Amino acid sequence: MSTLAISVPTAEEVHSLVPVLADILIDCVEGGASVSFLLPISRQTAEGFYATTAVRVAEGRAILFVAALDGEIVGTVQLCPVPIENQPHRADVAKLLVHRRGRQRGIARALMAALEDRARAEGRTLLTLDTTTGSPAERLYQKLGWQRLGVMPGHALMANGEPSDTTFFWKALPA
Repeated sequence: MSTLAISVPTAEEVHSLVPVLADILIDCVEGGASVSFLLPISRQTAEGFYATTAVRVAEGRAILFVAALDGEIVGTVQLCPVPIENQPHRADVAKLLVHRRGRQRGIARALMAALEDRARAEGRTLLTLDTTTGSPAERLYQKLGWQRLGVMPGHALMANGEPSDTTFFWKALPA
């Protein structure tokens, strides 16, 4: 039986994990995910994204969660508190990524559960996210109780450069 562990690395630990996190990002983009990057995605671009994420973690602008399956990191997601004075109760969810070799094992569900627990612990009562309309991620969020706000046509490009619609979601967390 596989062992799944979710952790929240420090900024220094995120910096040391940059190559592994970049591997996950590259795999997801090469698998067609629309997660802000286009093909071909370079290692430099992927590592640069997570080096910047380490800085955001150090500054308190992001909390990174990583999922390790049998000790191997295969997934990640970010909780990003909204830095606006009148929205201390809100945070955005970003970059839920699971390497293709780790999919269909409950990793995304476990990452989201850990993220929601942490958000509640920090007093966040409203979370928001967006995803590609019609994607497996959209179905996952619906199963996890997220509320569909609406669809924006042509909002983003898929990894291959084709336009795609984006579905926006929200979830209220009990205080």
